[in-house]
Amino acid sequence: MIALELLEKYGAVKKSFNKNEIIFEEGIFPSNYFQIISGEVKMSNYNDDGREFIQGIFYKGQSFGEPPLFLNQKYPANAIAVENSEIILLLKANFMKLLEENPKISIQIIQNLAQRLYYKSVMAAEISTQEPEHRVLKLIDHGIAYFNFKKDNNGYLINFTRQQIGDLTGLRVETVIRAIKTLEKKRELKIINRKVYR
Repeated sequence: MIALELLEKYGAVKKSFNKNEIIFEEGIFPSNYFQIISGEVKMSNYNDDGREFIQGIFYKGQSFGEPPLFLNQKYPANAIAVENSEIILLLKANFMKLLEENPKISIQIIQNLAQRLYYKSVMAAEISTQEPEHRVLKLIDHGIAYFNFKKDNNGYLINFTRQQIGDLTGLRVETVIRAIKTLEKKRELKIINRKVYR
């Protein structure tokens, strides 16, 4: 999202995180802007039964964790590296200075946050009212638009695991598997070599 050269000009540093390493924990105050150079990050928390709910998944070039940074509120979720990842960190004060001095970047950040807010609103309505097949399809369609899933001869490759789909929609993995099979029968999805395509 923000050019690495510009971030580095304001004092950003690169840091590597191993798979499953915690980047920040729920309940702490933010001190940095985070942007992914390579890898994948999830923001999630757990309910009283120990079930994980994924708030979001972020990929190369995307930033995460900004709302608490702007609001000076504690993080509402943990950020964890899904795979080995390299992330650039910029201190909050330097990030704010970057935004003040670069209005076009500020607009990009606002658009990015608006996109996430829109997704949360759509998914909140889906999770509370719709059938599993509808929830899964809505998530996949959003993923195609927002996460830029790759397209090949089979269609768009859905780069979510069944577990991630469950954690993002509030469904159990078994329900996700049944929903995907039903959607395949309805020709809404394809399953090729255990991979899901839209």
